[in-house]
Amino acid sequence: MGGLPAVAWEQTEAKTNLAGPVRLSSNENPFGPSKRVRSVISNSFDIACRYPFQYLTQLVTEIAEKEGVSRDCVVVTGGSTEGLKATGLVYGLEGGEVIAADPTFQSLLTYAENFGAYVHRVPLNERMEHDLDAMARRVTSKTRLIFLCNPNNPTGTLLNRDTLKDFCLSLEDKAVIFSDEAYYDFIMEPDYPSMVELVKEGRNVIVSKTFSKVYGLAGMRIGYLIARPDIADRLKNAVMANTNVLAIEAAREALRDDEFYKFSLQMNAEAKQYIYKTLDDLNLRYIPSHTNFVFFKTGRPIRDVISQMQKEDVLIGRPFPPMYEWARISTGTMDEVKAFGLALRKVMA
Repeated sequence: MGGLPAVAWEQTEAKTNLAGPVRLSSNENPFGPSKRVRSVISNSFDIACRYPFQYLTQLVTEIAEKEGVSRDCVVVTGGSTEGLKATGLVYGLEGGEVIAADPTFQSLLTYAENFGAYVHRVPLNERMEHDLDAMARRVTSKTRLIFLCNPNNPTGTLLNRDTLKDFCLSLEDKAVIFSDEAYYDFIMEPDYPSMVELVKEGRNVIVSKTFSKVYGLAGMRIGYLIARPDIADRLKNAVMANTNVLAIEAAREALRDDEFYKFSLQMNAEAKQYIYKTLDDLNLRYIPSHTNFVFFKTGRPIRDVISQMQKEDVLIGRPFPPMYEWARISTGTMDEVKAFGLALRKVMA
């Protein structure tokens, strides 16, 4: 991904005053949508009376160009969460078995369980990463899907690129590999590969991406899956809500707004450094993050910390069992993370 250039952005002027609780609980981009995207949304209301199908074709073409795949590899969904749930439905039906890390993002897993799947949850290793060796040992003839969240939510850890690729190649003939790359844009490791590269090779791999994070469109609900055409067709048949015209037009403009993309990454990096300094000052252990959040050890029951922080008007992440003495804090504006720092010092005193 390389380094981040200095980027000026007018929108920061509107983000200096705090009103209501500081929301650092859901890994959102506090600056988005960008001004360019907002303008496109406002100018798209005349077509909001139309069904989205014809407009979706244009977005699919642009995503395919961005990812370097054919159009029939792209499945646009109502946020990447819908893509996760559609995949959980397809591969979880009739007792399909799924393997995943623990803790990790749960949407695919819990939805698959709702339809009769059995999920093998494999504890993270001592580095808070997916334990790929232990996950591989869980594979049986009943395994239909292996779920990877990389970078992982909630720990923010990133798998070694070579180990990840070897894992996918060694197991893709036994089960479909799902790579959730919701936080891929925040990776600062140069030239870190997306598993879309394996999709291009025709491998048994599905990749999910989202417009919710770096592009600031969490409330618009739009994301996508990339998969081999035959797999993509199965997933399209399981998509339920789909998305809408305003979200489609917003996503198209977001892909073109490179200035805001760079700005979001720069602001995220600065906010993380402030959070790290706060935690260092309090001597609290944390995991260096490849995302827009930081996972740190509170040393006390997380529900108590959440409640105490809420009393200070700061919202932080929910519990992530079985790690009940760890907290996830999202990045925000500098004013917001400074408010977090003051609140945490008071709570941990």
